[in-house]
Amino acid sequence: MIEQRTPAPPGAQSPWAGPGGPGAPAWLPVRPGTGRFLVLAGVFVCAACGLVYELELVALASYLIGDSVTQASVVLSVMVFAMGLGSLAAKRLRRLAAAGFGAVEATLALVGGCSAMALYAVFAWTGDWGGTGASGSRCLLVAFSLAIGLLIGAEVPLLMELIQRIRHQDAGGAVADLSAADYVGGLAGGLAFPFLLLPLFGQLTGALLTGAVNAVVGGALVLGLFRRDLTRRARRLLLAVNAAVLAVLGCAAVLVDDFERAARHAVYGDDVRVAVRTDTQEVVLTGGARGRPLNLYLDGRLRVSARDERRYHEALVHPAMAGRHARVLILGGGDGLAVREVLRHPGVRRVDVVDVDPGVVRLARRDPALSALNGHAYDDPRVHVTAADAFHRLRRAPAAPYDVVVSDLPDPGVTACAKLYSQEFYGLARRVLAPGGRLVVHAGPVSARPRAFWTVESTLRAAGLRTAPYRVAGRAPGRTADDDRVARPRSRTPHDWGFVLAAAGTPPPLRLDAHAPRPRTLTQARLTADARAAARTRLPELPASTLVHPRY
Repeated sequence: MIEQRTPAPPGAQSPWAGPGGPGAPAWLPVRPGTGRFLVLAGVFVCAACGLVYELELVALASYLIGDSVTQASVVLSVMVFAMGLGSLAAKRLRRLAAAGFGAVEATLALVGGCSAMALYAVFAWTGDWGGTGASGSRCLLVAFSLAIGLLIGAEVPLLMELIQRIRHQDAGGAVADLSAADYVGGLAGGLAFPFLLLPLFGQLTGALLTGAVNAVVGGALVLGLFRRDLTRRARRLLLAVNAAVLAVLGCAAVLVDDFERAARHAVYGDDVRVAVRTDTQEVVLTGGARGRPLNLYLDGRLRVSARDERRYHEALVHPAMAGRHARVLILGGGDGLAVREVLRHPGVRRVDVVDVDPGVVRLARRDPALSALNGHAYDDPRVHVTAADAFHRLRRAPAAPYDVVVSDLPDPGVTACAKLYSQEFYGLARRVLAPGGRLVVHAGPVSARPRAFWTVESTLRAAGLRTAPYRVAGRAPGRTADDDRVARPRSRTPHDWGFVLAAAGTPPPLRLDAHAPRPRTLTQARLTADARAAARTRLPELPASTLVHPRY
């Protein structure tokens, strides 16, 4: 335990500070005004670091476990609760304010800085993919939220004691000064995380760098301003602890690239060919060489598997193309596979692709295996790509230009995509349909999540569209057609993908275009049977999902 130094002899006092001791003015190497400024600057930096730790946990948990609303709620509520406990616990350290603050900051730097790597390690090496089996990741998430909250909560009472010892002032004024520095620091940390740390350093290195800054500022504040409050042994111990923390964080930063590669191989196997971090998400390609099937992962979720992608994309596109299809809009589908199926139909004059991530489109153009799988669809002069959010693109689109709109978007259960399955979104999609035009929507698995599937169908009807729901079985060995095509172990339950074909006016017929090349996996008989199978799972009278009341 770090010891508090006994008060200095009266004869040795500085012209700017009096004798030390609990409740007495601190012995400072600077003027009181400068000392207060340095303490408030330390509050600013520590608050910024604390908020970065919070945002780092939320972002990483959303990526690893999914459902960003739930993960944000868990992290923030546990952390705020723990901050209250930390504030109460810090009352016992007020007599050891300088030593206690130094120990708290060193511990916080180590725990917060290493939290991202620890979470990612559990995710990668335990096979903890989320859903009901995500106990390891969730327990560790709660543990880090609790520990970081306790340490952040302990900071303010200790800082209040230190700033009062520099120059005593009324409690209200001291609280106002500390709160102002704390809130402004929180603003700086909240802006630095998405605009500086994440794009420049990534999640793992960003957390390690934040921990290093936290350790340096906390140690410098105590050893520089309040060093006379500690015994010589306590100063040496605190210096050694901070040096050890910085050494651990530094070694982790040096090894982070090797760690990330090893973790990526643990997650995706030894077949990783491409792994890039775009401005939007992590994109990983596995296989596609030496006879191994190609897989495309976005933020850890399997979006394309060459084993069964044709079954999915033929079912998505071909029923919607039965009818006029000169102009087609594809929302999502940056991998180019839906474009491939659209271009198989004669009479297509223009295909507009709207995908939020230009990095995926660039990969679909340039990667030999992926471009071969999509039939080099982006080389066709009829195809035009726009990098934009689908919701915003539809808001700016002119009315009634498209014969077919294909919504090849992630599963509605992915929180970030909930607005793209809302009544407002489908109202915008209806507005861009030409008379007699059709909209087809990937609506997630029917057998695994019937409520989400039928909520999509109910939402389309609430937007003024007539619907024809159907499904198609997914038969890839070792894979399932589960939420957002996430890779999971083989299950005995049936797996499928659900779709809803919709049109304004009369219900759209579920049929295949007789003038188009015959699909390889889909027949009219199979399509009719799949529609009947989907109808047997209907859940009636489900409320529509809206922007302000998502129901997935």
